[in-house]
Amino acid sequence: MAEEANTDWPETERLIEVRLDERLARARSPDVEHERAVAIHDLLQENRFSVPAHMPGPYRLTLSIMNQRLLFDISNEQRQPLVIIGLALSPFRRVVRDYFRICESYYDAIRHAPIHRIEPIDMARRAIHDEGAGLLMQRLQGKIEVDHDTARRLFTLLAVLHWKGRVT
Repeated sequence: MAEEANTDWPETERLIEVRLDERLARARSPDVEHERAVAIHDLLQENRFSVPAHMPGPYRLTLSIMNQRLLFDISNEQRQPLVIIGLALSPFRRVVRDYFRICESYYDAIRHAPIHRIEPIDMARRAIHDEGAGLLMQRLQGKIEVDHDTARRLFTLLAVLHWKGRVT
């Protein structure tokens, strides 16, 4: 039986485009590039994203880092700018650093370790990812509304940008 759609969330309240500001681009490892590509693909397939103080969606989003802030540059479907929302990066530093460390361990394990070593690392990776998503939802409160899965994918992109835009 198919799951019923959430009637509390209008279908127009979603992202139809997600871009990363490539001005900060450095060479990415294949693993980081894969994380970025999957996060954007999954976001565009399914997301819940709303900017309550502005016009309803659908929305186009460009994520960037400037002056130690994560910027959400949001425009409407016709590419008309709506708002730029900035979040300080400092609250995310530890969880991003932990996320990349555990991801490195995970990718190394899937290449070289038996399955019984991979599973606990993957569980830890998911837990840190959930922690980052929760922190992002908390920091966006009152500015942008997202569901948990959308927050997880946006956290992945935050981590990719943070790694690209900063030396940690």
